[in-house]
Amino acid sequence: MRRWTKKLYTAALAALTALAAAGCKSQTEPLSRSGIYFDTTVTLTIYGAEKETDREGLLDACFSMCEDYEELLSRTVEGSDIYRINHSAGEPTEVSEETAALIGKALEYSRLTDGVFDCTIAPLSELWNFRGEDPQKPDGPAIERALSHVSYENVTIEGTTVTLKDPEAALDLGGIAKGYIADRLNGFLEKSGVTGALIDLGGNILALGEKADGQPFRVGIRRPFSDGNDSIAAVELRGQSLVTSGVYERCFEEDGVLYHHLLNPEDGFPFTNGLLSVTILCPSSADADALATCCFGLGQEAGLRLIESLKDTEALFITEDYELHTSSGFPLDSRGQ
Repeated sequence: MRRWTKKLYTAALAALTALAAAGCKSQTEPLSRSGIYFDTTVTLTIYGAEKETDREGLLDACFSMCEDYEELLSRTVEGSDIYRINHSAGEPTEVSEETAALIGKALEYSRLTDGVFDCTIAPLSELWNFRGEDPQKPDGPAIERALSHVSYENVTIEGTTVTLKDPEAALDLGGIAKGYIADRLNGFLEKSGVTGALIDLGGNILALGEKADGQPFRVGIRRPFSDGNDSIAAVELRGQSLVTSGVYERCFEEDGVLYHHLLNPEDGFPFTNGLLSVTILCPSSADADALATCCFGLGQEAGLRLIESLKDTEALFITEDYELHTSSGFPLDSRGQ
């Protein structure tokens, strides 16, 4: 059974409408569509294409891709590659080339951070019900049991065969899958002649090209715990991805303590390191997605060191005092909020 109901609709995205500059030829207004996939809202907006009449068909194709990837990569959709791996009781599982490659990339980030980013976090994350009507902190013994099955070293890949050495281990690609899918949508649109588009997978933003008038996309970075329209900063994007991980995305409070979904594979509880959010800017949305989680777990100091060691990658850390801390080349919009 499908977990999510697809509700697609078409509308002009007023906040991102691009009009031609004075003296230039008039341009067709951007065409936008949204739907529910990957347990989040996906919004795709096409600003320009070689043939404007093709835009509806391109959006159709993109949302078909979203459905296919959900069927392939979701750990909760029965029959998906990840579902089959997690329910294999440790037996080798044959998967698609894309799934094997994505798991391989997740393992790279797991190794890069010595397990701060761990793609086998599923036994632990399943204990923390952040979306329920009455979320509660799991008890200590349950957390300890789950932690005993969390280790990226339990995963082996041989070609397109994936094996979990611990039969009770389980994969969760939630820290990288949306970015990967955004990259695939971007590649499809670019090959189809689209010259400008904005891809938004629940806050994972990827800008293809620029607006029809030659201007970059200006994207706000959400002020933690505010509604989605209140930005603490902004960035101008051309051909880049912007991804944020924050404590406010999925959380609850119990006995005066805030518990959020960014879980520490070391102790089983949410990270407590003085950070509210981390935003990553780089060309690849998959890399930005994974690095946002990595850097949040590493904390401000170690996270900044990692970012400064990477090419074409920048970061913005927001601490609990709402101060902004950026890597050396992070391009905050000079117009501010």
